[in-house]
Amino acid sequence: MDTITTLKIYNNSLTKYSRFKTREVMVGNIGFGAGNPIRVQSMTTTDTMDTKGTVEQSIRMIEAGCELVRITAPAAKEARNLENIKNELRARGYNTPIVADIHFKPDAAEIAARIVEKVRVNPGNYADKKKFKVFSFTDELYNEELERIYESFSPLVKICKEHGTAMRIGTNHGSLSDRIMNRYGDTPIGMVESALEFVRICRDHNYHEIILSMKSSNTQVMVEAYRLLVNRMIEEGMNYPLHLGVTEAGDGEDGRIKSSVGIGTLLEDGLGDTIRVSLTEDPEFEIPVCSRIVERYNNRQSHTPIADLGLRIADYNVISGKSEIENPNSEIPYDPFSYQRRKTYETDKIGNHHVPVVILSLDAKEYSEPSSLEKISYSYSKELDKWNIGDLAPDFIYLSTGDLPYALPGTLKKIFDYSFWKTLEDKSDSFPLFTPKEYLTAERKSYRINFVSLTINDITPDLLEAIKVDKFCVLVINTSNQHGMAEERRVIIELMQQGIDTPVIISRSYADIDDEDLTISSATDLGALLIDGMGDGIWIKAENSIDVINRVSFGILQASRTRISKTEYISCPSCGRTQFDLQVTTAMIKKRTDHLKGVKIAIMGCIVNGPGEMADADYGFVGSGPDWITLYRGKEVIERGIPYPEALDKLIGIMKEDGIWIENN
Repeated sequence: MDTITTLKIYNNSLTKYSRFKTREVMVGNIGFGAGNPIRVQSMTTTDTMDTKGTVEQSIRMIEAGCELVRITAPAAKEARNLENIKNELRARGYNTPIVADIHFKPDAAEIAARIVEKVRVNPGNYADKKKFKVFSFTDELYNEELERIYESFSPLVKICKEHGTAMRIGTNHGSLSDRIMNRYGDTPIGMVESALEFVRICRDHNYHEIILSMKSSNTQVMVEAYRLLVNRMIEEGMNYPLHLGVTEAGDGEDGRIKSSVGIGTLLEDGLGDTIRVSLTEDPEFEIPVCSRIVERYNNRQSHTPIADLGLRIADYNVISGKSEIENPNSEIPYDPFSYQRRKTYETDKIGNHHVPVVILSLDAKEYSEPSSLEKISYSYSKELDKWNIGDLAPDFIYLSTGDLPYALPGTLKKIFDYSFWKTLEDKSDSFPLFTPKEYLTAERKSYRINFVSLTINDITPDLLEAIKVDKFCVLVINTSNQHGMAEERRVIIELMQQGIDTPVIISRSYADIDDEDLTISSATDLGALLIDGMGDGIWIKAENSIDVINRVSFGILQASRTRISKTEYISCPSCGRTQFDLQVTTAMIKKRTDHLKGVKIAIMGCIVNGPGEMADADYGFVGSGPDWITLYRGKEVIERGIPYPEALDKLIGIMKEDGIWIENN
């Protein structure tokens, strides 16, 4: 294994915010990468042959702040009509660059490349085979396929070079070719290699106006793939700009959380030059979400320096594809390219194999009646003297120095400040929260859980030694650093390097923040650590309503694939290829199926986003023609040509046959 891969390099620094230096690529009059701002973009949902409708929607997107408009060109006629769309936009005073989205049709790409400022191709279905067939690719056969692709792809490269057209080579997790799937499997490294095969063809023609993407609906896969891509680019002396996105993120709060977890994790480490949030909503509504995500990094480089704690990991200064490593023998104690949860001991269902817990802060006076807990998925029946516990029920509530006047269900425990906890006569359902000083000097502690709240500045040899031998300790890590994710990560890395397997609660506080910013910020700050297997629980502290904080907490765990509490919908954001109204259909399917905890349902508007893009979905509802549906179990077609009005009932029938359907009471 080479040095760079051994050292797991994928960004400039783990402790200092610094954008990974990429080359500049001009798309029309807009610069991407290098020192340019992180650009925001979206995609039209209109029929590309509807010139007026596409122009009007593009204008709405542009006026919302969209810096690059993507339009589908599924065939040659749509590609030719891009000229009419572009001319009308220019005539109306809009010079925003246009990118043509191409799947399957090299001739459409070659036409579009002469008209618009950028073309997007997907290596998995551009001049490559994707029939989901399993067979052995010998080296000879594999190389023959590469030669065939070289011949098929080179004409587009030459046209782009001649016309000054940029190109996005965008790999999607669910649309890898048979050749890649059979050699690398359905993996991040397969995604990376799929793109780099096409990049190498471009470089062979001395064409470098390239932007790369590694999209997936699975945030863990997406993050790993982008990191691996940067690692491989460094190996091969490349530094092309990155387009970030979580594909088929869904809609509403869930879509925003999932996008923020994936995109934000990478932006936190300085990766990403342009982003698109793929929501099942009108495209102009994507742009404000993009802008809020990007705004978090406008002044990030001025953050308070993160204490080094006797740092034993390198800060990686990677400039233009070259690395200058301060300590070549140092290595981070986890693999950023493959998910593995940090090993911790178990104390009272926290840590080890248990799913991450959720802690909420409550005011005891405000929640003085059992009925008040309905906001957090605990409902009490006075007649039956019984609690009903929902899927979004938190595990702990922090009450500071005030107790509740009623008994809680057995699944919900209380946390008090140590000064109050030690005065309680009955401590059976309660646990103390210590400051570091209290913890080191306390005469009495819990025999089940001792929560210790600290920041990086509280880390001392004495504290580390004390928690190392206390198997009932759980750390609550806090930060006020603008670059807080990196600071909290630094603390956890120190624990790993010291061989301390104490469970960790990731805690973040937010003040004067609306629900949308709370959703985006907390999903990024906490999700980025969960993606790397760091965190045995989360605790969001904010003045927002408790039901929002609770929903967002569980949404972050769901989006990071660390705790599943509800149905997951993988729904594409719609485009001109879509065969039905995605927003209406998604709402309809959710209404009938949102009680199926843990089931993943893909809702795809066309075959391009069909069996491939569904990736790891359990079931698929895919548009195969105007108001015609094909149903899938995984990537297997169950039935084609189903009239749209009948399709949902048939899907539910398949679920019943499979034994996973439950009635919604």
